[in-house]
Amino acid sequence: MTSEQSPRVLYETRDDGAIAVITMNRARYRNPLNIQMMRALTEAFDRAADDDTVRVIILRGDGPSFSSGHDLGSPDAVRAREEMAGAPFSKRVARSREMDLEPLMRFRNIPKPTIAIVQGACIYAAWMLAASMDVIFAAEDAQFLATNFSVFTVPWDIGARQAKYLLYDNRFLDGHSAKAAGIVQEVHPLDQLEAEAMAYARRVAKNDPFQLRMMKHSIHQMQEVQGFTAHINSSFADRMVRAANTDVAISEQPDDPSKRRRYISVERARTNRDPGQPE
Repeated sequence: MTSEQSPRVLYETRDDGAIAVITMNRARYRNPLNIQMMRALTEAFDRAADDDTVRVIILRGDGPSFSSGHDLGSPDAVRAREEMAGAPFSKRVARSREMDLEPLMRFRNIPKPTIAIVQGACIYAAWMLAASMDVIFAAEDAQFLATNFSVFTVPWDIGARQAKYLLYDNRFLDGHSAKAAGIVQEVHPLDQLEAEAMAYARRVAKNDPFQLRMMKHSIHQMQEVQGFTAHINSSFADRMVRAANTDVAISEQPDDPSKRRRYISVERARTNRDPGQPE
């Protein structure tokens, strides 16, 4: 089976079914997020949510990176661009809702503890995906990059003032910097990362599932009183307005195979890396 034929998402349970592990399985492309990936993730998360044996859900990405963010260059992305070429704006908005807003809010609101394991790249939409989990474990080499994306959780993830500081600077955060900012809860060397996340998941899974559900519900209710969902819906609408009036700035250099198709803002962030940060 070729990498193009293999499942986009792998699903397994561990510890007698108490822990569900959902793995993005497109390491060749650094697990980019496209409509097919999001549909497969939704199916996997729904499966875990509906299984009463599952107490904790872990999300991870196969290969060197958790996810490079929105898919800009894989065969799936090429087909999607062809499919949406010339489509009315209303169809593009509907696709964006299905791609970003609806699944991420669905994952966030699953009434079970969720954990993201992040190594390597975690760029833009990948930040949105990781942030939809309750807890994030990161490798020291993780590279987080945020912007005012369509599901704009950054002020909720790290606080309003810290969000301004980070977004104005447009730079990557490694695992330790992401922990200091508040988006990450634990940082470990890459070779210890999954074991540490699994150990935490096992501790959580020993707790009463109803208590875990009510803890999560109570915390989410606090955020709802503060306007979380209203803000997310507003940020999505704002993103759609901007998309209707501007072209997304993407660098394309097809004659140079060493240059991937990237958002220009990501290229700028790469030039802002601190000395010694991995490429």
